[in-house]
Amino acid sequence: MTTVALIVAAGTGSRSGSVLPKQFAPLAGRAMLAWSHDALSGHPAIDRVVVAIAPGQEPLLHAALPGAEWVIGGAERHDSVAAGLAALGEATRVLVHDAARPFVSAAVIDRLLAALDTAEGAIPVLPVADTLVAIDGVTVARDRLRRVQTPQAFRRHALAEAHARWDGTVATDDAQMVRALGRTVAMVEGDTMLEKITYPADFAAAEARVATETRSASGFDVHRLEDGEELWLGGVLIPHHQGLSGHSDADVALHAITDAVLGTIAAGDIGTHFPPSDPQWRGAESGQFLRHARSLVEQRGGRITFVDVTLMCEAPKIGPHRTAMQARIAELLGLSTDRVSVKATTTERLGFTGRGEGIAAQAIATIELPRTWPA
Repeated sequence: MTTVALIVAAGTGSRSGSVLPKQFAPLAGRAMLAWSHDALSGHPAIDRVVVAIAPGQEPLLHAALPGAEWVIGGAERHDSVAAGLAALGEATRVLVHDAARPFVSAAVIDRLLAALDTAEGAIPVLPVADTLVAIDGVTVARDRLRRVQTPQAFRRHALAEAHARWDGTVATDDAQMVRALGRTVAMVEGDTMLEKITYPADFAAAEARVATETRSASGFDVHRLEDGEELWLGGVLIPHHQGLSGHSDADVALHAITDAVLGTIAAGDIGTHFPPSDPQWRGAESGQFLRHARSLVEQRGGRITFVDVTLMCEAPKIGPHRTAMQARIAELLGLSTDRVSVKATTTERLGFTGRGEGIAAQAIATIELPRTWPA
């Protein structure tokens, strides 16, 4: 299964008040387009990102995103999407995103792609909080309305058919076109960080949104080595004559990182969220604990930027497994491997780790969090 993201960035952005087309205007020191491109290209489930631009915008794109893959779009939004579809090759899933929505979270992408298991398309939506009234004075029932955002996800064959059969009228989004075929488009929870930037005031609001603070926290965990147990470390099964004993799979590395991540948002520790007294966590794979901690950070508009873990043991040797651990931890956190550090040390045969009775792990996690998020 191949997943490609298409960013529609061919507009002029005339209402933004910017000299540049708004998708290339600076936002917190970077071109606005670069924010969503980085988020989409950095997601582990997305294989390629293609940008649809207007003729003549090639120099602006190269300055903003050197080496980015691009196509020339059309006069209308659906024309640009059609041009992008023609360049996507054999993709099985397509995400279509507006460049004017720069702050894309991995959690929204995850929800969209999961919805494609049972639907032809999926869109992120938010409830309408305001009272709405039509121009004839009739109040519209807001409980039946939702605000639609992007990215929107589709099975490629459904989106391609919708564009091939469209009657040429202006379409405000691709979900409208797929629904016209009678196909199912699911709705998933959107994100307030995905607000569209249209007017000059929107840039100021976006600048405030992206202003961040950096937080770090530590985590520590210990488990006993016993005969007859599997040895899981850093999400990797390691051959050894003993394994770690615990209520879950006892992966001390992932437990320490989970506590560190939870600590960055003052959300307690691993036992708070997954109490050992609860039988449903007996033998549980520890990666789900770390994914949960990551989701809590992302729900607050934050992102994990780096983790460092040190394993303390006499045996087994960690070096041969370090690369696999880095890759697995990076996958769980949605990071590149150069943002995951795995180290090991001995205690010079002192203490319980020195006697080979157990393994300890200490971790530090660093996140960026919007300053506007209330403490």
